[in-house]
Amino acid sequence: MRGPPNSWEKQMSDQFKCLAAAGSAALIVACLSGARAADKKYDIVTVVKIDGIQWFDRMEEGVRKFAADTGNNAYQLGPDKGDAQLQVQLIEEAIAKKVDAIAVVPFSPEALEPVLKKAMAAGIKVVSHEAATIQNVDLDIEAFRNAGLGEHYMKTLGECMGGKGEYAVFVASPASTTHNQWVDAAIAYQQANFPDMKLVGSKNETADDLQQAYEKTEELLRAYPNLRGFQGSGSTDVAGIGKAIEAHGKNDETCVVGTSLPSIAGRYLDSGAVDMISFWDPALAGYAVNKLAVMLLDGKQPTDGMDLGLPGYEKVSFDGKVIRGQAWVDVTRANAKDYPF
Repeated sequence: MRGPPNSWEKQMSDQFKCLAAAGSAALIVACLSGARAADKKYDIVTVVKIDGIQWFDRMEEGVRKFAADTGNNAYQLGPDKGDAQLQVQLIEEAIAKKVDAIAVVPFSPEALEPVLKKAMAAGIKVVSHEAATIQNVDLDIEAFRNAGLGEHYMKTLGECMGGKGEYAVFVASPASTTHNQWVDAAIAYQQANFPDMKLVGSKNETADDLQQAYEKTEELLRAYPNLRGFQGSGSTDVAGIGKAIEAHGKNDETCVVGTSLPSIAGRYLDSGAVDMISFWDPALAGYAVNKLAVMLLDGKQPTDGMDLGLPGYEKVSFDGKVIRGQAWVDVTRANAKDYPF
């Protein structure tokens, strides 16, 4: 497994460090609330969509930080490409190893339902992320209300385009629940608020692959020479779109928004080929899913309005099995350097 970058402690210390000097015993207790007894350590595997891309490298930092903070055997695995069946294989292996909990970011929630049901039947606690509609989990945690982010993307895109023109949307696959929720909400917002904008084509699938996003954008630019707007969903989508926009010299003629990280899309923000990215810190999400897994293993249930002790998750809302925070941030060329990951 890869080690975290040297900047980890600097980036995360303010988020996770307990009070260095508490003025009272009560403050010490508050600082250490949620800490686990030293003799209770669990095996927790986080299974992500794809190994080796920046988004999930960053998530692994959070998983590693959780392991270091708590002493649990928390670690991350993922397939080498976006493929639900490869995730199923990793989860089957985790079940065979009799891990205590599985945290999962599904490529396709529907495809994982049977194997997660099997894990729960084996007494394994299951916590998901980016899978608000999934059934066979104990809990799912989302960084925000998904429709809200989709509406935010379209509001930004529509304003950038002056409320007029053709636009296209990208998702990893039809089975990527959150991506489709963002895009569906964005399209609905466009129809209600920007009637002079027009969606061209259908949802463009990229399998969370930058090169596929680039090739899809090239195809779209040839098919629709007046195309001006793009919304990406996978973390590499806007980088692939931006690469094509640069190649066509359309930096100043187009508007591109979507989910990504500065480490992925920063150069295209600098050039103006991408106008805005939004994200939630994957490291915090990785920490959160593991923290919830331990709560469940300790026989505790999260409650509406509780503070998970993480930025963006200070007052979570509860809807059935789904927990939601308020954790997205917007980044443009102006503030990209504030987020060095």
